Amino acid sequence: MDHPSLSIRRQCELIDLNRSTYYWQPADESSLNLQLMRLIDQEYTRAPFYGYRKMTARLNNEHGFQVNHKRVTRLMHKMGLQAVYPRPRTSVPNKAHKKYPYLLRGLDINRPNQVWCADITYVPMPRGFMYLVAVMDWFSRFVLAWQLSNSLDGAFCLTALRLALRHAQPEIFNTDQGVQFTANDFTGELETTGIQISMDGRGRVFDNIFIERLWRSVKHEDIYVEEYDTVPALAAGLEDYFQLYNYERPHQSLGYQVPADVHFAVNVPIL
Repeated sequence: MDHPSLSIRRQCELIDLNRSTYYWQPADESSLNLQLMRLIDQEYTRAPFYGYRKMTARLNNEHGFQVNHKRVTRLMHKMGLQAVYPRPRTSVPNKAHKKYPYLLRGLDINRPNQVWCADITYVPMPRGFMYLVAVMDWFSRFVLAWQLSNSLDGAFCLTALRLALRHAQPEIFNTDQGVQFTANDFTGELETTGIQISMDGRGRVFDNIFIERLWRSVKHEDIYVEEYDTVPALAAGLEDYFQLYNYERPHQSLGYQVPADVHFAVNVPIL
């Protein structure tokens, strides 16, 4: 990310990255656990219905490790993966927060900015890991905003929401029931602008299916391939990838159009 003629502040501004993120170090674990977590992430991205028992069997039988289910359960929990229900657990429910109904069942989603969705995923790195949140338009698959964090504190989700709202406003905003998205600061931001809030049913991985597909794409096409060594390199790489995803990468489900053309209904140049 270092540029010889641009300050760190200006580089972060250009990709809407919080400047403090530039100086973050990835969250740490032992080298063995990081290796296991990377494999768990790859297996879970491929088969999100795996719980800790199947994941333990895969690590032992297919990858040659001798680990017990207690270690796998702990690592999946730390990664934010649900170990029992077929649902990512990067967002953990808080019983004190208000829950909202799922509004998308049977809804004809036929235009941009009708429904937005957001989710968090685990990002493996050679010497640690980060978390990534993205806000995406459901109809066009256009990624409106994203942010990185080395913890599951909800502040980075609120930052991503505010960045997305600079550009437009959806009628409905859909997330899971995690504490980051049920927090009063997050739901309050939506309610004060008149946006309807929709939340997935617990254990229903397909309630937010399009952003789950986004995670598979970004990991298999960028993160697993590039193996970014530092947070600035990861941030710069993701900025490049999301530009490609939005403006260059055709989607079969969009009739082989790119998300930007569908979202804006015009040919949009790469910024």
